[in-house]
Amino acid sequence: MPDIGDIAADRLPAEQIRRNFDDVKPPLDRQRALVDASRCYFCHDAPCLEACPTGIDIPGFIRKIATDNVRGSAITILEENIMGGACARVCPTEILCEQACVRTAQEGKPVNIGALQRYATDWLFDHRIQPFQRAAASGKRVAVIGGGPAGLACAHRLALLGHDATVFEARPKAGGLNEYGVAAYKVPHDFAQREVDFILSLGGIELKLDQALGRDVSLTQLRRDYDAVFVGTGLGGVNALQLEGETLHGVEDAVAYIERLRQATDKAGLPVGRRVIVIGGGNTAIDIAVQTKRLGAEDVTIVYRRSPEAMGATHHEQEFAQTNGVKIKHWARPVRLASDSGKLTAVEFEYTALDASKRLAGTGERFTLPADMLFKAIGQLFMPAPLKDGSADLLDLRNGRIAVDADRRTSLPDVWAGGDCIEGPDLTVSAVQDGKLAAHAIDRWLRTA
Repeated sequence: MPDIGDIAADRLPAEQIRRNFDDVKPPLDRQRALVDASRCYFCHDAPCLEACPTGIDIPGFIRKIATDNVRGSAITILEENIMGGACARVCPTEILCEQACVRTAQEGKPVNIGALQRYATDWLFDHRIQPFQRAAASGKRVAVIGGGPAGLACAHRLALLGHDATVFEARPKAGGLNEYGVAAYKVPHDFAQREVDFILSLGGIELKLDQALGRDVSLTQLRRDYDAVFVGTGLGGVNALQLEGETLHGVEDAVAYIERLRQATDKAGLPVGRRVIVIGGGNTAIDIAVQTKRLGAEDVTIVYRRSPEAMGATHHEQEFAQTNGVKIKHWARPVRLASDSGKLTAVEFEYTALDASKRLAGTGERFTLPADMLFKAIGQLFMPAPLKDGSADLLDLRNGRIAVDADRRTSLPDVWAGGDCIEGPDLTVSAVQDGKLAAHAIDRWLRTA
């Protein structure tokens, strides 16, 4: 049996690594944008608009591109989704606006909405235009906990409405998943920070970095010092496999590794195995699998316990992984990690199936895959501890996340929440909408309180 215990850096030449992590979707040029825009029917009751979580006037912004009014197009997008640039890169348009496009039903090929949105917003950023202006100062101050998409969207809309927002971010950079959590080839070239800078350039937003809730600030303190609070902390914990040997050399948390990869100035220097196994079926599983392959792993296999249709990753993402050399094996779950001298050598799996009650169960039949690296990508957990005041729970939870109403208001009258820390789709575009809706609710409350 060949030696598989070989986790090493520099598996590929640095130039090839650079190409592997360059922009996976090259942007449209003007000519292609005009051609794509011309395919839009500009529907009056556009189903694509209904499918957009942030309610962007999609026919409206595409019509402006068709008439060469790119600035106006970008403003139409950003008025509803201030992170429209990142969403154009990471949003699963294939199951949202583009799936709803009338062209999809007629021809099987939608208008290229995501690429057109990127074309417009990139033009605005490249020209360093700040199209928005704040309303008259209200004298109200709002604390925003978390500098990810939900928090930044909330802070921007509050500032636009005339309030002062202070964003408390636990990490050295703002941006949340756009900066730390998505595949490097999806949001490359420091775009996440360019977008943060654009949002802050409106004014009225103070950013405090390395300020963690529960460590540097408390919810009780912020409620005392500010007129209102928005919580957008995301998910702080990672699910475990519940198997002996999770501390073995070669067993990694996919979320933490992706963060290291995104922040690495020398991606070729990251250690990666020859034979990599990824446990999970969501976007994180796809992202880590493709990225390890692009770092030089020879054999990468995603193993998921259910069917392809049950995977959290879209069909488009699954296909993308497979065309990048990743194998996906369904209906199996890990049951044992094999090791030698403290290093992972193989993973034993059990085949799964649905029983008579349609519940997942093991079949008893097993197989083993050799591996020197395993990534856990089986979901994240909301960590409520930072929200406590001593041992007292300050906010009500629902299904393990912060409970909110339609306005994203929590069980406390002056606290709102949004993003991954509340129930709902774990998507950047949904987090932006949470922040926007909460900001308007906060504004109404501040003006009547």
